[in-house]
Amino acid sequence: MQIEVVGVKFKNSNHIYSFDPNGLDLKIGDYVLVDSEKGVDLGCIIKEREMIDASTLVSALKKVVKVASPEIVKKAEKYDKEAEKLYPIVKKIVKEEKLDMKIVKVEASYDNSRYIINFTSENRVDFRELVKKLAVELKKRVELRQIGSRDEVRMLGGFGPCGKICCCVQNMGEFDHVSMKMAKTQNLSLNPASISGLCGKLMCCIAYENPVYQEALKVMPKVGSMVSTKDGKGSVVYNNLLKREVDVKFVNGDDFEVKTYPLSEVSFRKEEK
Repeated sequence: MQIEVVGVKFKNSNHIYSFDPNGLDLKIGDYVLVDSEKGVDLGCIIKEREMIDASTLVSALKKVVKVASPEIVKKAEKYDKEAEKLYPIVKKIVKEEKLDMKIVKVEASYDNSRYIINFTSENRVDFRELVKKLAVELKKRVELRQIGSRDEVRMLGGFGPCGKICCCVQNMGEFDHVSMKMAKTQNLSLNPASISGLCGKLMCCIAYENPVYQEALKVMPKVGSMVSTKDGKGSVVYNNLLKREVDVKFVNGDDFEVKTYPLSEVSFRKEEK
């Protein structure tokens, strides 16, 4: 069965969640209040209406309640800024409790009814007593949320090895699955230190750019295969996938020479790929 949905993103998240538009006139960029598992929450429309197969949903589809007014959005931003000032207090209490956890960021719900404390930890943490102590100290309901290293960088921001703002901070999509196979496809160094981001995991840009390299591989000759050029036949020693150029080695007795050709000037059998 086909159902209509819109894509909603929440703050500090790159994940797109599907919601029932509930008959509302919604546009990309609109802030909306939605019915979430933890109550009404504020999100932003980033994907227009589309029809999807209901069987692809992993949970029951919830509805967009209404479009959020500018006043609601402004207050939500104000509450968040106020919550950030609580970071030193929360960190101090965690230290007193001697818990193995790192506080990343303190946020407020859109209506300031609760504080969300994001933290990282290598181990499972029993924070039941901590929640009680924080609730008394902060005089508000407290929710502790354990996040991963990618989420930490996404929240705090930073610059990648390339000198640009990290992909995850720029809302370029979700790239939780980044593999060494992608790095090999792009002829990158396989030294983890060279291809890891601030989070310590493989850089998101590897996954972001991978489709371009995969498409290029489909039309390039295989390294080691024989090809024909205007200068004769030779073996492929390197493919520049982005420039669509092929380095071909010609052997003449004990000597050899490597020449670079545009892909259009190289002939090869497709089955050799």
